Amino acid sequence: MRPAPKRRLPISNILSRGCARTVSAPRRSGGRRLLAQLELELEELETTLAEDAPENAADPAVRATAPRSNRGRQPLRADLPRERVVIPAPTQCPCCGSDRLSKLGESVTETLEVIPRQFKVIQTVREKFTCRDCESITQPPAPFHPIARGRAGPWLLSTILCDKFLQHLPLNRQSDAFAREGIDLDTSTLADWVGACTATLAPPDYADPGACAGGTTPARGRHHRAGSGERPDSHRTIVELCA
Repeated sequence: MRPAPKRRLPISNILSRGCARTVSAPRRSGGRRLLAQLELELEELETTLAEDAPENAADPAVRATAPRSNRGRQPLRADLPRERVVIPAPTQCPCCGSDRLSKLGESVTETLEVIPRQFKVIQTVREKFTCRDCESITQPPAPFHPIARGRAGPWLLSTILCDKFLQHLPLNRQSDAFAREGIDLDTSTLADWVGACTATLAPPDYADPGACAGGTTPARGRHHRAGSGERPDSHRTIVELCA
């Protein structure tokens, strides 16, 4: 005897049950895991509904008879850059073949697109000069790098840190993503960069191993008690430190 298929619950029922269970235990870690699971189930349900929708059917006849969605489509942001692509107009009338055509108007369809990220190499040139009088050699000082003797720029480091700590993307997956884009960065190199950035951005009390000597506790609120309203360098981002 074949088991009965699982009945799909409506999205509203899933959300109501999840919210009720989450509110009853707001401070438990299980509530957060439940909420994440509910969001995943909701995503799968919406994807399944979109796959089964008539407007996404493979048969053109079924797509033509699909009802229009009543959901209001939000306009795209006005501050986004626009790229105008004009389809070549016909030179003759398709009905009578006349070439006396005049423009009546136009229909504009906007499509949201993304520009893939691009990598570049910045060459910082330090020219050397010699004095013809005393024969001394002078040269501008070396530029500042977030990582000593590192070849990673501040924007690249901030991208890696955001993907790891904000997007929860492991370094091995980031390495694979870089490899697909033609950039060879192994996991150990990314780990070294993340460790160096963590040490750079750490508060001074925790960055100094001797701060806790003698059983003393570092003063966490020292910077907050100052009342100056300015953030110390340890609380600034990699990009701000290199500005």
